[in-house]
Amino acid sequence: MESRLFLDTLIAQVRAQDKYDVWAKKSDDELLSKKYIKTKEDLKKIPLIADISDIQISDIRLIFQALSLAFEEKTGEMGSVVMEMNHEGFGRAVVLADKIVIVNKFFKEAHRFGYRSIEDLADDGGKMLRNAVQIYEKFKK
Repeated sequence: MESRLFLDTLIAQVRAQDKYDVWAKKSDDELLSKKYIKTKEDLKKIPLIADISDIQISDIRLIFQALSLAFEEKTGEMGSVVMEMNHEGFGRAVVLADKIVIVNKFFKEAHRFGYRSIEDLADDGGKMLRNAVQIYEKFKK
């Protein structure tokens, strides 16, 4: 259930950012594949040391914004995303709820960030959402 909620929220976030209807005619699977799926062959084409683009940073941020919104839907508590990324792809994304850090993810070589399949993306998102809810429930007042 968490995986589906996360994916639905992520798709909604990506489509909401589509100001010029570039993705309007694409299916949800095409949309996620284009933005977040990288095969072994794709990774071989990406250099180990390279600068990360603003679009890639935005795509990564959307994952955590979707996670934050899915968390809010499950708990009623609003989450906030704080993300810092340098031009080389080193950084951190944190999701806060109240005063609690519910997600803390470090990035190294974020220009190579991606998942092998949509199922991997869904599983990771569902796992992060479950963990976020557990952490929140454990430490809320």
